[in-house]
Amino acid sequence: MLQIPSRKLGPLTVSSLGLGCMNLNHAYGTPPSAEVGAQLLLHALESGVTLFDTSPLYGAGENEKLLGNTLARRRTDIVLATKAGLYILNGKRVIDNRPETIKEQMDLSLGRLQTDCVDLLYLHRWDKKTPIEESIGAMSELVRAGKARALGLSEVSAETLMRAHAVHPVSAVQTEYSLWTRNAEIGVLEACRKIGAAFVAFSPIARGWLTNTLVLSDLGAADIRRGMPRFKSENFLQNRTVLEEFVHLAGEVGCTPGQLALAWLLNRAPHVVPIPGTRSVAHFDENLGAVAVKLDREHVERLDRLFAPGKIAGDRYPPATQAEIDTEQFS
Repeated sequence: MLQIPSRKLGPLTVSSLGLGCMNLNHAYGTPPSAEVGAQLLLHALESGVTLFDTSPLYGAGENEKLLGNTLARRRTDIVLATKAGLYILNGKRVIDNRPETIKEQMDLSLGRLQTDCVDLLYLHRWDKKTPIEESIGAMSELVRAGKARALGLSEVSAETLMRAHAVHPVSAVQTEYSLWTRNAEIGVLEACRKIGAAFVAFSPIARGWLTNTLVLSDLGAADIRRGMPRFKSENFLQNRTVLEEFVHLAGEVGCTPGQLALAWLLNRAPHVVPIPGTRSVAHFDENLGAVAVKLDREHVERLDRLFAPGKIAGDRYPPATQAEIDTEQFS
């Protein structure tokens, strides 16, 4: 079996590749059955993955229930991460960072996860109406109460990270980071290094685009990518030239495009932990092979040039979603 190296995440030690669990219940069309989801989770665990990432948002709590039902009996074998401040209420997406809401939602998460304590609790989105100091303060009370071991933030700027870290140590920041989304390199990636926090990269394969298997017409009406500018036909077509060169480079390296995307991230810095998600055991096994891919300096430099900021057509999110996040943007 391929051995997965470990990396530090604050006081925790995790596999260098984690598993993002969102798409087992959320955002990418009709989810698989609970049996298929459980099979994937257990396969990941037996393959050496220790970091499992969920949220009350995903499937309106169904993803947390899936992890609880599947992994509660293996609780000591995993590093369990969930989130606060973003959830579904009466069928609608709600961002609410008030201390009392964070605490109420935490108790609901613990019940669904069938545990007394999560290893890592993120603030999923900063709502900007509640000072970050108040939200992280409430989360620090959950640490003192034994309901979380470490704290993290998602989609925040370096400035917001440092404000939060002054209240309570931040062990991880989770933000989209891949070859086609390089915003983390503006400031927050380095800020994480300075304070000893991990940078957890979600959507590290560009929501499937970097696998070179994505067909727009295959995306269902409920697929989140339908509303994302980069998946609009004109941008998708324009970005094809970059993708074709990337696929050619993967062939030179001797790996699949998806493996090259993950290997590039693992090569960025020792505090970067990608969390690719999948519904397929075969795709999971392919992703895992990235830990064995070796990149030389020429490969890295070519990738950096190919995906330099400004080379990808289309914004990352539509305007309404973009307004919700605090991450720095390239001008």
